[in-house]
Amino acid sequence: MGTVVDDAASVEFHAFFERHYAELSRLAHLLTGEADAADDLAADALLALWHRWDRVRAADHPVAYARGVVANLARTRIRSAVRERRRIALFWPHREERTENPDVAGVVDVREALRRLPFRKRACVVLRHAFDLSEKDTALALGVSVGTVKSQTSKGMAELQRLLGGRGATRRVHAAMARGGESGGADR
Repeated sequence: MGTVVDDAASVEFHAFFERHYAELSRLAHLLTGEADAADDLAADALLALWHRWDRVRAADHPVAYARGVVANLARTRIRSAVRERRRIALFWPHREERTENPDVAGVVDVREALRRLPFRKRACVVLRHAFDLSEKDTALALGVSVGTVKSQTSKGMAELQRLLGGRGATRRVHAAMARGGESGGADR
C-alpha cells in the first residue's frame, strides 16, 4: 500500500507521461531517423525519469530535462549503430546504393539530409524548427549554451540548404519536419 506522497508522485508522473510522451517520441524519431525506435527511446527516457522523479519534478524545466534524456539516448543509439555498421563493413564490401534521378518525396530528402548532420547540429535544428523551441529551451534540453544553440542551428541550416539544393530549402525543412513525426508513434 503506497503512501499519500507516493500516490501523488505517481499521479503527477502519469500526467507528465500523458502530456509529453508523443512529443518525446517525435523528438526521438527526428533525431534518429528511426520510426521503430522512437517509441522505445521515449519509453526508456520516461522510465529513467520515473526513477529520478523526485529530482525531475523539482527541476525548473522538467520537460527540458526529459528532452535532454531523449537526446542522450538517441546519441547513444546512433553511436551504437555506427559501431555496428563499422563491424559489418569489415565482413561485407560496402557498395553505394543510390539511384539516378530518384522520385522521392521532400520529406524523405529532408530526413536523409538530417541524418547526414552531426548529432548536435541535427538536435539543434530539430528542436528549434520542428518543435519551435526557443534558443534558451533548446540549450536547456541539450545541456549547452545559448550561443552553441545559435551557432549549431545556423551551421546546421546552412548545411541542410547546401544538401537540399539552396533556395527553398528552409521552407522544405520546416514543411518536412512539421510532418516528420507523424509516423513512429507520435500520434498514437
